[in-house]
Amino acid sequence: MLSSVRASQASYVVLPENVTDKPTVLSFLVDRFEQVGSDVWRERIIDGKVHWQDGSLIELGTAFKPRARVYYYREVKSETKVPFEEKILYRDEQIILAFKPHFLALHPSGNFVNECLVNRLRIKTGIETLVPAHRLDRATAGIVLMILNPEARSQYHDLFKNHKITKEYQALAKLTPELLACHQAGELVLPIQWTVKNRMVKGEPSFTMKVVEGDSNTHSEISLIQVINEIGVFDLSPITGRTHQLRVHMQSLGMPILNDTCYPNLQPKSADDYAHPLKLVAKRLKFKDPLTSQPHDIQIDGITHLLK
Repeated sequence: MLSSVRASQASYVVLPENVTDKPTVLSFLVDRFEQVGSDVWRERIIDGKVHWQDGSLIELGTAFKPRARVYYYREVKSETKVPFEEKILYRDEQIILAFKPHFLALHPSGNFVNECLVNRLRIKTGIETLVPAHRLDRATAGIVLMILNPEARSQYHDLFKNHKITKEYQALAKLTPELLACHQAGELVLPIQWTVKNRMVKGEPSFTMKVVEGDSNTHSEISLIQVINEIGVFDLSPITGRTHQLRVHMQSLGMPILNDTCYPNLQPKSADDYAHPLKLVAKRLKFKDPLTSQPHDIQIDGITHLLK
């Protein structure tokens, strides 16, 4: 069902300390969010939809204040309800570990302002400060670490930056003709493991990634653990965390993930096909809480989700 919508929760941006060429908040917003357009920002400010953290309104001539937070409400002409439910797997005073279904955005982006995991969990818990500690593609399902206090975000983000968290994924893909022939001949010995390292940069269009020559900036460990007919079940561990890394690395092995609309070939833009989700799921997060030192090891049955 489609309807005109405004985000029920405000987004915010922190005005950077090192910006000196933007005298007003408006000039910064126009430069920072080029895709929105200056007329839209002017209209939002005039309509009272942009404000400081204390709720006081920002006007067209309001001066830029380094380190201050500017709150605003994203708007889209229409938004589609994603027919899959999120689930809270674990919660304490510091964090929430939640399951994000396929097709649900992690946070407001593109044509989604309310249909995202952050907004749904804020409504469900009543905690408006809740923010994600890392990324997970809208097309990918799986476990997401959410932080209840955004002031602690850097400490949780450092878990990923400093490789102090174990991330495990599972995926389905068609076997290469060579692997399939070995399987059908009864000669395939599992598991088969690959270490994939290469250099990835933004492709065209810019939301895609491509492999180029040069020193590697990505690293994934991939294992084929099971074969179901002609389909392989793969365990994937991203050692680095580039956008679309696992999807590109599976493609580089000649086995793109099933139902991938970007790799190996970008499909024309169309409505989401809920019957054919990307067969990739983030199945495990293991880490020690940087604030409480409590160990966490949250897992889901990846194959069950992939075979739905």
